[in-house]
Amino acid sequence: MSSSSRDRSSRITEDEINDLILKLQPLLPDSMSNTRVSASMILKETCNYLKKLHKEVDDLSERLSQLLASGSFDADTIRALLRR
Repeated sequence: MSSSSRDRSSRITEDEINDLILKLQPLLPDSMSNTRVSASMILKETCNYLKKLHKEVDDLSERLSQLLASGSFDADTIRALLRR
């Protein structure tokens, strides 16, 4: 198989992109999932949302590390931390 035909077969089509965008939209917070917005806006919001989720995970990891280091924790404390 030539390089150019392999490149064509590995490219994503516009229909596939649109399908992926439609699958992303409901995963965003409610403010984005109930309205019709452009694909670029959905991608921007997805990136922002993922960054926010990463920060939340980092913050929770840090709090959990502090709790574990202090030795003053129990199951209820950890549950409360995870509910924030």
